[in-house]
Amino acid sequence: MAVKIRLKRMGAKRNPFYRIVAADARAPRDGRIIEKIGTYNPTTEPEEVVLDEELALKWLANGAQPTDTVRNILSRQGIMKKHHEAKNNK
Repeated sequence: MAVKIRLKRMGAKRNPFYRIVAADARAPRDGRIIEKIGTYNPTTEPEEVVLDEELALKWLANGAQPTDTVRNILSRQGIMKKHHEAKNNK
């Protein structure tokens, strides 16, 4: 089963709010998820990101592929750097 770390859209019309989730790549965008990793709110100033760093690193270590947007969010939080360092130290 291919796992993706991606955004699940929540919120009202023209007021988006996203959950960062691990989901089967074949599932629809707002469909069944495996595990919730965090939240992302682009409407606040500055953008609000809440992440469970341990869960994100666990899923990345297990081979989950982040989407482009999630990769950018994880990079800004420093999680991709930690994952890269952990992978190279093995």
